[in-house]
Amino acid sequence: MGRSRKGAPIHGWLIIDKPLGISSSAVVGKAQRLIGAAKAGHCGTLDPLATGVLPLALGEATKTTAYAMNSVKSYRFKIRWGEARSTDDAEGEVIETSDRRPAEDAIIAALGAFIGDIEQTPPQFSAIKINGQRAYQLARANRTADIKPRQVRVNTFDLIGMPDADHGEFEVTSGKGVYMRSLARDLARKLGTVGYISELRRTRVGPFTEEMAISLEKLEALGHSPQLLDLLLPVETALDDIPALALTEAEACSLRYGQPVPVLPVASRVPLENVDQGDIVCAMAGGKPVAMARIMGGEIRPLRVFNL
Repeated sequence: MGRSRKGAPIHGWLIIDKPLGISSSAVVGKAQRLIGAAKAGHCGTLDPLATGVLPLALGEATKTTAYAMNSVKSYRFKIRWGEARSTDDAEGEVIETSDRRPAEDAIIAALGAFIGDIEQTPPQFSAIKINGQRAYQLARANRTADIKPRQVRVNTFDLIGMPDADHGEFEVTSGKGVYMRSLARDLARKLGTVGYISELRRTRVGPFTEEMAISLEKLEALGHSPQLLDLLLPVETALDDIPALALTEAEACSLRYGQPVPVLPVASRVPLENVDQGDIVCAMAGGKPVAMARIMGGEIRPLRVFNL
């Protein structure tokens, strides 16, 4: 017989303001202990030197993390001009220097090359897998990984300040898989100098914003109080961009048992606007999510069932 999972069956999202100098997994572990939840995960890893929005998925919310990770993300960061570092952030060793400092008009003119669908090479110190090994493992062993460029989406890239000649401050909104460290590195190269990210803060992951986030200190102060549960966001919060279908209890029961439901009776009650063959939907009943499902062959077929 397997061991029962320790902790309470708590379901929903809690948005943590990740502090400086701690890994995302360490934040999840500490928050899970403080909350007393049986199951927890996070959405979108932040490096130890980054701060900001770290969505914590509890219980059945862990089944929606993939959808949240595909959402638009927003960042603020500071580039330090004139130094390149091995990690492309302040944690690494200085590997190159330059006396050149870019002017404001030159920076603004260069930003357009990094907006839209672009080719980007992830940093050597990244979690990209190369022949079964993480790139950062190879880098720590002084081995250069052959990391291929890949296409990513940058929606906006704005200069928001120049506190001094050595630094520029920026805001970015982007899609999945964009490395801010690579953006900083490549922008500096385009400007004829070198640079790295000296400060980085994530301000948004899909529907989750920094206004929703609480610190680990506040989480510790709340403990297991009812106020903590009041801060939980519903499981379906991560699914804001996914169409919701309202089902009867009988239809919901079928999905819970892994059985498909005919789409026509559902469509006869509520027109399925902007839903096509192959689309993923969130099936709802009684105001609660029942399952992630796909519209296929005239049926609503369950993909992930929620036990709520």
